[in-house]
Amino acid sequence: MLPFKRRAIAYIAGRLLTGRNVSSIYDYTFSSYFNFSGTVNEKIDIYDYSRASYLSGTISSIYDYGTRQYISLKLLGNKFSGYDYGSSSHFSGIIKGNAIDLYAYSDGQYYNFLI
Repeated sequence: MLPFKRRAIAYIAGRLLTGRNVSSIYDYTFSSYFNFSGTVNEKIDIYDYSRASYLSGTISSIYDYGTRQYISLKLLGNKFSGYDYGSSSHFSGIIKGNAIDLYAYSDGQYYNFLI
């Protein structure tokens, strides 16, 4: 799974599960903040400034205009999971406070974010 997709997924899941209306997410892999703007609730409509691209749709069907591919997302308690059609792989994650841990099955790695 591409790094910018991991970030976008973590940002969307983080906003939905924490209820925080934030405009950036910290990606520990790159030791940097990345900015987003837009709506995240039943309808998702966000702009990813790092790649000048939109993502929109519903939780179960998010369209990434930059890659022209879909991402599906499911939420349960403080956990999330889904499927990235671009890498043809699943992901899962958990949110503890403001920390987000995302596991990408495509490369068998954990990635950490802060919202």
